[in-house]
Amino acid sequence: MNILILGSGGREHSIAWAVKQNPKCDHLICAPGNAGMAEVATCMPLDILDGAAVVAFCRTHKIDFCIIGPEAPLAAGVADALRAADILTFGPSAAAARLEASKAFTKEICDACGAPTAAYAHFTDADAAKTYITEQGAPIVVKADGLAAGKGVIVAMTVSEALAAVDDMFDGSFGEAGAEVVIEEFMEGEEASFFILSDGTSILPIGTAQDHKRAYDGDEGPNTGGMGAYSPAPVLTAALQQKAIDEIIQPTIDEMAIRGTPYEGVLYAGFMIKDGQPRLVEYNARFGDPECQVIMMRLGAQALDALLACAEQRLEKARLNWADDHALTVVLAAKGYPGEYQKNTEIKGLDTIEQTSKSHVFHAGTAQSGDAILATGGRVLNVTARGDTLQQARDNAYAMIKDIDWPEGFHRKDIGWRAL
Repeated sequence: MNILILGSGGREHSIAWAVKQNPKCDHLICAPGNAGMAEVATCMPLDILDGAAVVAFCRTHKIDFCIIGPEAPLAAGVADALRAADILTFGPSAAAARLEASKAFTKEICDACGAPTAAYAHFTDADAAKTYITEQGAPIVVKADGLAAGKGVIVAMTVSEALAAVDDMFDGSFGEAGAEVVIEEFMEGEEASFFILSDGTSILPIGTAQDHKRAYDGDEGPNTGGMGAYSPAPVLTAALQQKAIDEIIQPTIDEMAIRGTPYEGVLYAGFMIKDGQPRLVEYNARFGDPECQVIMMRLGAQALDALLACAEQRLEKARLNWADDHALTVVLAAKGYPGEYQKNTEIKGLDTIEQTSKSHVFHAGTAQSGDAILATGGRVLNVTARGDTLQQARDNAYAMIKDIDWPEGFHRKDIGWRAL
């Protein structure tokens, strides 16, 4: 098969790495890709938000299967354009991707199907939002309604912090994403991520993970797009996974089908778990980043078989073989992230790291310049390793980091601490 992966982040690099191992993959193209993806695929420029351009690209390059990585092309309807052109596609329609693109829509779906989630209110006016916050008190959660690259959520521990968050959002700090806000009750418990493939009717669980959102050790500092992750997440036991499927996931899939917008693709459900009860924090319409990296590390070549079964609407008979192992990834980010940071600094030492089925450095924000690898984004590398135990996976990942020479970068030193 000729396969195209849209995207340029660590998520897409890990998908490309897994897909390339499958003998069904004859030729792999990543658009636009990054320096790491160029090692396993042909990287080509393409406006991945332009559905017509993506369709034309697929026809020119005789693409048999297109995998959409990030959320922005999904919200832009690229999957719709591809399906209309009869190109086999992995990724939900724009209507279905509203589960991520609009937090208010997700709450509406939860209300309709009875899925347990945080109490909330939805506002298009700053003054009304502030009045609500003052009445409710803190801690409280303020969310930009739209897509904000994983950063549009403020967990405010004081009323003044929450009021400032509302001002920031309505003043344009998160662009159009903050034109509307959703304000939620603060949920206590332990967070975990559950990934499900859905072909519109049937579902297939495709792994659990736990992300580390805060920038610094001990879960301190600002929220980020994710500073590390591990899989599986011990808190999501088999019994809890089934409870989440029965009470949250399957009712959501059924409700989307009833509305005539069947959900086809990966559904990332973020849960808060307390006293044996999962409650929905959020949905994403794509694999999490960096959770995808640890899941792909554990799945390997069979990831492509699962994505194909999803796209071809035959998930009912699909099965995955999970090794009894663990994977952990540590994000190396540019100093200053998620705020201002320096770009185009050189990363050395990557060529000294052995890349195997149990250890790999996935690139997130990199570019090649001559013989040099440059850091071009906030989150730059995902140092990922497997092990028989989580401690072993963690030790392997941190041992790899020692070989990377990048003074302008930083990383958390406690990934996996909750489970360990």
